Amino acid sequence: MNVDNFASVLYLALLLAALGGWALVEYRARMGEMFRVAAAWGLIFLAVAAGYGIWGDLRRDILPQQSAQAGSVLIPRAQDGHYYVGLNINGADITLMADTGASGLVFSKADAQSLGIDLASLRYLGTAMTANGEVRTARVTLDRITLGPFSDTNVTAFVNEGEMDGSLLGMEYLGRFNISLVDDQMELTR
Repeated sequence: MNVDNFASVLYLALLLAALGGWALVEYRARMGEMFRVAAAWGLIFLAVAAGYGIWGDLRRDILPQQSAQAGSVLIPRAQDGHYYVGLNINGADITLMADTGASGLVFSKADAQSLGIDLASLRYLGTAMTANGEVRTARVTLDRITLGPFSDTNVTAFVNEGEMDGSLLGMEYLGRFNISLVDDQMELTR
């Protein structure tokens, strides 16, 4: 346990001791009532913790997800205002942020590894201008990309040598589609 964790645990222990001491003094003649109140607060805490724990599952069920129909794919706008596109690349599922300001399909190193791309064998010969300045890129060829009912083969992509939070789906790939934005959804059609 490092010093920061120890300090946090000590703080929480002192806070719990103070609250426990207050409860004992306040309810000294009414111990049954104190246990009922403590049980009620304990159940409230557990309900909040359980709700937080299953929020991701609930959000997927309640909020719309990417859907495919014959000839089109609908992508809902995320709460952060971006559109995240789920692709199947060489048999692996990956989510990329649709970026009409990016030229190419650009992978973070982590996403490239998850797709089975050997980072040690890459040659970073290209460069790209980003919001964070110039970065080096390595060109890769993807055997197959599937987006809903659409499949493409031998697609050129790039691996960014710099740090990225996620991968970008730029206009070289998005340009293969007709793009329309309606009711907080991006519709891609061919």
